[in-house]
This record gives sequence, C-alpha cells and structure tokens, in this order.
Amino acid sequence: MVLHELAELRRAGCLPAGVPVYVDSPMALAALDVYRDAVLARAPELRAAVSEAGMSVLSPEPFLAVRSVQESVDISRAGGPAVIVSASGMATGGRVLHHLRRLLPDPRNAVVVVGFAAQGTRARDLVDGAKALKMFGEYVPVRASVTDVPHFSAHADASQIIDWLRDARAPHTTYLVHGEPDAAAALRDRIEETLGWTAVVPRSGEHVLVR
Repeated sequence: MVLHELAELRRAGCLPAGVPVYVDSPMALAALDVYRDAVLARAPELRAAVSEAGMSVLSPEPFLAVRSVQESVDISRAGGPAVIVSASGMATGGRVLHHLRRLLPDPRNAVVVVGFAAQGTRARDLVDGAKALKMFGEYVPVRASVTDVPHFSAHADASQIIDWLRDARAPHTTYLVHGEPDAAAALRDRIEETLGWTAVVPRSGEHVLVR
C-alpha cells in the first residue's frame, strides 16, 4: 500500500523521477515474495481484482530492494534525496534504527510513521513529539520533521474482530492479550455483550492453564 501511494505521488509529479525509493526491510521483502508466488499461481485466496491485475499490483513502480546489510549501509553513502521504506516493529529494532540515527538530527529530513504505533515504542515517542530518542546506548536529537499516518494500519477494528469470532465455537474463556489497556477493555466488554462469551484481559505476568 505504501509503494502504491508513492507511485501515485510519482505520477502526480510530487515525487521527482530522479529520487530513488529503497525498500529496506527483509521481512517486508519476504512477504512480498509470498504474494508474488500467490499471484503467479493464481491462488484462490486472492481477490479477483488482484489476480486479474497480475504482477503490476505488487510492483506499481520500480523500487530498489535492499536485501543485504551492506546494501543497507550503502544507502547512506549514495548522497542526494531518497525515500527509504523500512518496516521494523515500530522502530523497536532492525535496520530502521540505523537510518533513524543518521536522519533524525538533520532538519532537512522527514520521518513518516505509517500505521499504528503502540505505547512504549520509539515510533510512538516520535509521534508524541519526543525531542530525543535513545538507541545504541546514546540519545539521538530529533530535528527532522515527523508525520503520523495511522490510517495504513492493517489491524482489524472491533467490528471486524467480532464478525470473525461469530463463526468460531464459543470457547470457555476468551483472553485478550494484544492492544493497549483501554482498547482491550472496551473489546472485552463488546465481546461479552455481543456474543455472550466470557472475556478476560489478563494481568501482566498472569499464568493461565489452557486445556
């Protein structure tokens, strides 16, 4: 989705043709390979529109796939403007940290946080206006502009989760172990009210015997 949006910006003239787009995320590239294999095999799980569009739906614009660590390091030596797509767990680890350490101190740069950023992560700290981020044992000043674009989150919303649960056999207890406290509590209440199931938000460190 991000690559498609970048392609639209390129077509609209907002992203100059000479500005390279790097995808520096081994996990994202591996996932893209899975989708490519599915498109080539015309997998029945794919939506009809995706199957009909073929490979173009996954490669809307030529981009540079960064697969090795050395290729990732070389980005910083390329010089000139560039777009780096690096998806690494809300900036909790991975190659994105090396890019942030290099880019954050320079006010000419921009960091776009795409998708949901959970409390306690560096991405959330950036969204909340942190003036410095700690990484690699040191504090890195944040002088680059930071933009939050949460609408790309792939997480299902409460209604989608409820619809998915309707088709399941009612469990003895439903445990909500993902999400921030207020959201988890709200979903617990909705599960109980809508489905009549027993739902629990376990405490941190709580042990449960599953039979």
